Amino acid sequence: MSALLSLFKNQGAANARLLAGPVLIVMVLAMMILPLPPFILDLLFTFNISLAIMILLVAMFTKKPLDFAAFPAVLLFATLLRLALNIASTRVVLMHGHEGPDAAGQVIEAFGHFLVGGNFAVGVVVFIILVIINFMVITKGAGRIAEVGARFTLDAMPGKQMAIDADLNAGLIGEDEARRRRQEVGQEAEFYGSMDGASKFVRGDAVAGLLILIINIIGGLIIGVAQHGLSFGEAGRVYTLLTIGDGLVAQIPALIISTAAGVVVSRVATDQDVGQQMVGQLFSNPNVMFITAAIVGIMGLIPNMPHLAFLTLAAVLAWAGWTLRKRQMAAAAAQVQPPAQAQAAAEAAAAEASWDDVSLVDPLGLEVGYRLIPLVDHGQGGELLHRIRSLRKKFAQEVGFLPPVVHIRDNLELKPGDYRILLSGVEIGQGSAVPGQWLAIDPGGVTMKLPGNYTTDPAFGLPAVWIDASQREHAQVAGYTVVDAGTVVATHLNHLMHRHGAALLGRQEVQALIDRIGREAPKLVEDLVPKTVSLTALQKLLQGLLEEEVPIRDMRTILDAVAEHAPRLAAGSAAGALPDTQELLAITRRALGRAITQQWFPGEGELRAIGLDAKLERVLNQALATSGALEPGLAETLLRETAAAVERQEAAGDPPVLLVSPPLRASLSRFLRHHLPQMGVLSNAELPDERIVRITNVVGGGAR
Repeated sequence: MSALLSLFKNQGAANARLLAGPVLIVMVLAMMILPLPPFILDLLFTFNISLAIMILLVAMFTKKPLDFAAFPAVLLFATLLRLALNIASTRVVLMHGHEGPDAAGQVIEAFGHFLVGGNFAVGVVVFIILVIINFMVITKGAGRIAEVGARFTLDAMPGKQMAIDADLNAGLIGEDEARRRRQEVGQEAEFYGSMDGASKFVRGDAVAGLLILIINIIGGLIIGVAQHGLSFGEAGRVYTLLTIGDGLVAQIPALIISTAAGVVVSRVATDQDVGQQMVGQLFSNPNVMFITAAIVGIMGLIPNMPHLAFLTLAAVLAWAGWTLRKRQMAAAAAQVQPPAQAQAAAEAAAAEASWDDVSLVDPLGLEVGYRLIPLVDHGQGGELLHRIRSLRKKFAQEVGFLPPVVHIRDNLELKPGDYRILLSGVEIGQGSAVPGQWLAIDPGGVTMKLPGNYTTDPAFGLPAVWIDASQREHAQVAGYTVVDAGTVVATHLNHLMHRHGAALLGRQEVQALIDRIGREAPKLVEDLVPKTVSLTALQKLLQGLLEEEVPIRDMRTILDAVAEHAPRLAAGSAAGALPDTQELLAITRRALGRAITQQWFPGEGELRAIGLDAKLERVLNQALATSGALEPGLAETLLRETAAAVERQEAAGDPPVLLVSPPLRASLSRFLRHHLPQMGVLSNAELPDERIVRITNVVGGGAR
């Protein structure tokens, strides 16, 4: 004992928690083996009831099931504790029941006499009703919900993982948040699986309680008549009352814990607990209150009905509905523009125009309809602003420069659920979103059709459908990628930012890049700009890389290539002319060849790419050398066969990359990327020497 006290003093409360489990096990074993006096039984029964109430309250105040992830283990230990108490109390009842109604403690006496009026027949009926409620209603329903929840949670795991990966790739979340969400998905599956098994403990406990009641009554009759010389009626009355009290004191906590299990598995995860959900949704519509009050009032006017009870309740419901309606009207009036603000707006409109009225065009803008305003309003819980900030950060990390700030404003000319994305005041993308609903995107291979409004994913053009929140898990199980309205807008914006990265890179951003490199490597940029190459030429070079979605993160390699080759190219140009940007771009791409190859072909495996037929390559070289352009027939044939090769390549799971000779790369890339934006065009000179190349499809020659 002294060692135990020393442990508590030295380690504190944190280490004391480690002893909670072993102490409980020892206590349960002691109750099963050692005879306990009635006073200790009273304390343990009181503790059992208190524990059941605490478990129910914790379940009521949790906001999502994982907030009470220990519930399956708690359920197991609570059931084991209750069964051990049954064993201990049965021993006391059968051994000392003949001594009087308080032989097994005051708690059992109170439940056997006060709750059922000392009538053992009433006690038996009440006990059986409690067992039926617990076994047939609460436990059976909670077990079924846990079973279905476990199955759907496991089936929905791949879809949830895809949604997390989509958010991570779109820049909406970071690595830590993605790791946390994946862990939460795994914990949710484990929780529902554990609850499916733990619900069997509650079912078994209800059956055990009924069997223990029958065994105790029969055993009490035998012991009372055979050992203590009681009459059959007296033995039945004494032992049955004690057994009923024992059963009730065990079944009531069991019923409470079963209710807690039903609350945990049946709730829908929101930012509110069960009480807030029930009050907020049951008593949120005044019309429901008025109609209910009218029906209850009419029932109260029927002859021989309890008029006072019905009419009083009708008056209370009507008063509650009127109060709720008044509060809603006050909230709506508060949103109307105050007169002082309206007058100030009128005075501002009547003032003379000034230069302050000239609004400059935003480099990057997002306009939303009025129904999407909650998505961009912090006051209404919108998270789109935070996601856009994360998008800019991820874009800067992946592409290599900080894009302009996205200016968001509402536009009443748009449809309520529409939005559009602007680049320098010009629309580059538009779409629609439905707040409160989820977009189920079909990536291919879905197993079922969903009810909802069918549409197209605005970012990638995939077939999709807007569904209610209740259909979310079914959609994930069916193979859909399910995202909310804010994610739809953010993903579309991220896609367009990458596609129009060249237009987002202005002189100010290029100068910021030069200054950033200059702080770390001053010698590299000391004589580069503007002596070797102008800021304009460097901007065109970087924009040329971004047009083909080549990141410019490796600015040192880019500037090294420029510093090495720009003087030679400038010397070969006319006096005072800028170096050939296209040739400098090809040289820079060769310098970045390893990164470009890794972008399309991750890992160290072979490069499975598309090639050009030798005859077609000669024709293209000749056409570009003579006229600098492709004739319409040749261009149509090239585009048709390239599209077919890309389709075969993607069907095989290989990147849609065309390998060509260096003289053809720039011209073919400009021609093909407008028609096949998902395709990449690389020259053979850009590939690392150690990578093995395999031509899997040939444009102009069919598949190999």
